[in-house]
Amino acid sequence: MTDTTTQHFARAIEPGALKELRDTDDAGRPCAPFTDDEGGAPLRCCLRRSEPGERIALVSYAPLRRWAARTGADPGAYDEQGPVFLHAEECGGPSSGAGHHSLTSAGSLRVVRRYSAAGRILGGRLIEVPGPADATDAAFEAAFRAAFTDPDVALVHIRAVEYGCFFYEVRRP
Repeated sequence: MTDTTTQHFARAIEPGALKELRDTDDAGRPCAPFTDDEGGAPLRCCLRRSEPGERIALVSYAPLRRWAARTGADPGAYDEQGPVFLHAEECGGPSSGAGHHSLTSAGSLRVVRRYSAAGRILGGRLIEVPGPADATDAAFEAAFRAAFTDPDVALVHIRAVEYGCFFYEVRRP
């Protein structure tokens, strides 16, 4: 169960961006769906792990670039793109129970990277995922509270240390 004190919510990739990524990804490559025989891929469209047999795609995604296009920011060299998994077809999005624990495994490493309204990196914090859902949600919530004490922080991205993958975005409550 998700910790009820959570104030910062994981934001899945927005539906408009998902539609575009299911055609052509942010590196200009066509989407190449496949059947996930094993399951377990972290899906950024609905913030859960894939189930065996689901049709998914691995695409290149540039979250800061897309955010900057909406806000007028210029991230410059901080404009990153990286791999993300998503359902090959439209899905229902995140369930009401999706929390910070939904895409993590005990012992995995995540970085909470802080960005200014101009799109510049303001620092980050490394989190080793503790394991149980409520402990994981509490660890992330503490990192978000700390990040947003800085008034210059506009949003944070959660990324995997192991592969550099973007997991989700959190904005100021």
